[in-house]
Amino acid sequence: MGLGSYWCEVLDVLEKIIPVYDKVNSFISLGRDSEFRQRGIQGRVKQGETVLDAGSGFGNMSKTASRICGDVLQITLYDPLRPMLKNTSRLFAKAPVVACGVFEHIPFRDETFDAVLCGYSLRDAISLRTAIAEIHRVLKKGGRLVIVDLGKPDNPLIRAGVSFYLRSMLPILAMIAGGRLGLKFVALYGTYRLWPENKKLESLLHDKFPRVEFEKAMMGGAIMVAAYK
Repeated sequence: MGLGSYWCEVLDVLEKIIPVYDKVNSFISLGRDSEFRQRGIQGRVKQGETVLDAGSGFGNMSKTASRICGDVLQITLYDPLRPMLKNTSRLFAKAPVVACGVFEHIPFRDETFDAVLCGYSLRDAISLRTAIAEIHRVLKKGGRLVIVDLGKPDNPLIRAGVSFYLRSMLPILAMIAGGRLGLKFVALYGTYRLWPENKKLESLLHDKFPRVEFEKAMMGGAIMVAAYK
């Protein structure tokens, strides 16, 4: 379960849409992406903790965590795309550590981090099971994995509605927000198609984490998840 060989195509698209990435993401989420990050992180990251922002992009998850905790976190930004990580240090009061790599081979020792944040990124894992296992490995005992992402509703009718939006409406909205580059966001539907339904994702997390909090919004089309080691 995961993107498998489709990952290379998605990575290529992600690199091309860097100039419009944040603008389009906000537009296609109907302006609620920041709200969902806030809801996912609130109360799950604490002052002074070590945080891995996995699949960080520009670091939006860790920037949200820093605002909540008052810029006293020890942050590592981790992403497969070096251009995404370029110049991110200037966006933080305290410069984060920056590392490049994939979910399946996280280059840190066991039990390094208090929290791992995945904002609209875990869906892009090559192997979802391996990614979850690696995140579990680098979390300290009592650490938290926080996921904010698209949800895949368990109800088939609602799931069909979300799929229709992503397949048919999203390209139009993305083009309005990002022009021709926005059209490349159609690759998002491919990642959603390979993403597990909400109950299945919760079950996968329970394979490694004894406690999972699963919050849904937009009829299950958006999820905010916390898994505790």
